[in-house]
Amino acid sequence: MVVLKYRGLCAPVFTVFRNDLSVDVSIIPRYAKFLADNGVDGVLVHGTSGEGMSMTVQERKAVVEEWSKAVKTTKQHLMVQVGGCPLPDVIELAKHAESIGVDSLLCLPELYFRPTVTRQLINYLRVIGEAAPKTPLLYYHIPAWTGVNLNMATLMNEAASELPTFQGIKYTSVDLEGGAAALKANNGKYAVFLGSDTLMAAACGMGFDSIISTTLNLLPQSAVGIMKAVKESRIEEAKKIQERVTAACSIITKHGAWVPTMKVAMNHVTSINVGKSRPPLDNLTEAQEKEMRDSLKAISVL
Repeated sequence: MVVLKYRGLCAPVFTVFRNDLSVDVSIIPRYAKFLADNGVDGVLVHGTSGEGMSMTVQERKAVVEEWSKAVKTTKQHLMVQVGGCPLPDVIELAKHAESIGVDSLLCLPELYFRPTVTRQLINYLRVIGEAAPKTPLLYYHIPAWTGVNLNMATLMNEAASELPTFQGIKYTSVDLEGGAAALKANNGKYAVFLGSDTLMAAACGMGFDSIISTTLNLLPQSAVGIMKAVKESRIEEAKKIQERVTAACSIITKHGAWVPTMKVAMNHVTSINVGKSRPPLDNLTEAQEKEMRDSLKAISVL
């Protein structure tokens, strides 16, 4: 029986690109150790932050293989996002991930022939689950990016009897009412990972016990602090930490899209340099980077 036991913090890691935008896997062991040393016990590879959708199948496999080696040392949970490409490639990536022993799979919906009802999404996830029948499978709910906004509680209740490897979702939405319903679905059996950086304190107060958010890469102690404060009923402290994270997100994303701006922030806030983003994403100018640095210093993030 396939069961996902992991709960907690999972960083959606960036893919490191060299100046020529080729993939660089050499930094992965140090990247994994940095996260582990800061209390992050899980990593998600090829999520939105990882730009998997801008990479070839072979590149994605190579990156997963290096992370698989790295977490054997750090003892982190390894989750791999396999979607965002044609279905035959998704199947190939799922099979590959299972063959090297990753801990769990995450999958976006079909992005062109998008599911419009829950039944279509379940049928799609069934194909992925059959490709990796020994690995827990989670669904990546991020409607603002995918255009697929189905009811997650309904999915989780209906998937219980139909998808033997299905074990939960990554919930990236500002609709916390829908998130709360997902937490209760199927008697709370499944994992629900929050994917919104600016709602961590509120979500933890509602019962979320797991987070996959981009700022875990550059401000890992913030999420650690929020979860600990909420658990110990220090709500005001959790709110203050959240306010700082929210302010940092506002500064970071002022001049560009989420991923390239967060990569710049990672490069300046931490010792890990993850390079720039690949097209079609636009990278920041030097002037924009300088403004970001100055503004982050003003709120003591740098």
